[in-house]
Amino acid sequence: MDIKVLLETVMILYHFILFIISLSRHSQAFAQMASSLLYCPTLPPQNPSKPLSLSTRSFSRFSVSLTTRSSKLPSFLHWRSTGGIFPRTRSVSSGHLSSAPADSKNYEFSDSGGEVELRIDIKSLNVESSSDVFVDADDTALLIRAKSAGILKTLIDVKQLFERVKSSETIWYIDEEQLVVNLKKFNPDLKWPDIMESWESLTSGISQLLKGTSIYVIGDSTEINEAVAKEIATGIGYMPLSTSELLEQYAQQSIDSWVASEGTDSVAEAEGVVLENLSSQARAVVATLGGKHGAASRFDRWRHIHAGFSVWVSKSEALDEASAKEEARKHVQEGNVAYTNADVVVKIGGWDKDYTRDVAQGCLSALKQLTLSDKKLTGKKSLYIRLGCRGDWPDIKPPGWDPSSGVDPPMDS
Repeated sequence: MDIKVLLETVMILYHFILFIISLSRHSQAFAQMASSLLYCPTLPPQNPSKPLSLSTRSFSRFSVSLTTRSSKLPSFLHWRSTGGIFPRTRSVSSGHLSSAPADSKNYEFSDSGGEVELRIDIKSLNVESSSDVFVDADDTALLIRAKSAGILKTLIDVKQLFERVKSSETIWYIDEEQLVVNLKKFNPDLKWPDIMESWESLTSGISQLLKGTSIYVIGDSTEINEAVAKEIATGIGYMPLSTSELLEQYAQQSIDSWVASEGTDSVAEAEGVVLENLSSQARAVVATLGGKHGAASRFDRWRHIHAGFSVWVSKSEALDEASAKEEARKHVQEGNVAYTNADVVVKIGGWDKDYTRDVAQGCLSALKQLTLSDKKLTGKKSLYIRLGCRGDWPDIKPPGWDPSSGVDPPMDS
């Protein structure tokens, strides 16, 4: 296939995308039309050799900082376990625990800037004094219980706050028929949509951190990349794009037939052309090709992926957090997998498309931590794009640097 012809075709498509996006700002109908034109993945039925067995309970979630081989910037691993629940150790006051679950939304929430406030109606509990209320907070979790008729009932049990708090500065009191809890925020500039980290709060609050920077979903499976990318895009209001869909639509053949007829190198080169033309596109979630024919699997094809935040969705054989961390650390240390260039890593214990949202939530949670760890990161991504995605990420060279020479331009006197 003539790459120049493909490039011209992709450029036409690219400008068409921009045209549709422009129209979509004035009409929701246009946005829906653009989405249907640009993202129509066909997901084949799953029959994995190791099918995912999931509990109806919430997944355990872990986040640890890693040091990547190719970047001085922090990378984050987000482990999505399919096994049992790993409990958080808490100090709990004496008394009997209620077996009845707490209401899913039994509180009022507000964010005043430097702190967040919860108001819980305790009129029906007949709380006799403040000694019957037990507030247990740490930097990332909150447990509130109250004694009613001799039984200690759970009012709030948040295992993952939306962001960290200064737990030592927690204040609570009873205001007539409400229990009021004030938590001091660790990052006062971050607006909290809700007290807990959830799909709803992440999709509502992540935009203030991404600031329009696009997201690239990478990994060995094109199907997983497409499903997760579409879920993220729908949730945060970004444009969903699939390099597989774009290549197949305009090459008039499937990726498999393309690989069979012209080889993996040809497909990877063509996807690189697509990624180059999408690198300046803001507010998009791009699903990349998986496998050896994908550009993301090759170290020399990453210059345009670095234009956005890259998320490596990786299947893992690990059974717990520690094993997943060790597996990811081993990949980074060995440095023989190009996916280790990714900004964040999300490990999954298996795949079932019915749980796509859980994986997408893990991606957003990891991206939230990444952007909070370096508030200048989005600006740095923008600078990298403006200088032409020259492949010098994360150590951006001065203007005028020639990637082919590798020599820095002379500094102005």
